[in-house]
Amino acid sequence: MGLMSKLIGGGQRSADEYVELDIDDFDAGPSEASTQVHIAEISDKQDVVDIKDAVYDGGLVIADITRHTTSDRTMEHIYDELKQVATEVGGDVVQKDDDQVIITPGGMKVAREKLGR
Repeated sequence: MGLMSKLIGGGQRSADEYVELDIDDFDAGPSEASTQVHIAEISDKQDVVDIKDAVYDGGLVIADITRHTTSDRTMEHIYDELKQVATEVGGDVVQKDDDQVIITPGGMKVAREKLGR
């Protein structure tokens, strides 16, 4: 049986051809991620400080804004601050419905269309 036959299949296999792998032989520990996703809740303007820090550090933030209406003056100021941060780092900011704002770090954009459309 040639190499290609072994790779793509061909012929019968016996149990002797398989090797038992022990998961402990592999390094499956947590690896350092280049981007972290943070979940936040915006209750007042003070909550924006932690969000800005996370984005400046290269994190993506999904913030719950259900405590505010989209026409709320406080939310307008908060949204302006988040847009400024996204612009400074080369990221993106988008409001999803009336309940979430997504702020991305540099080099990452949010698609404006849903998948499958």
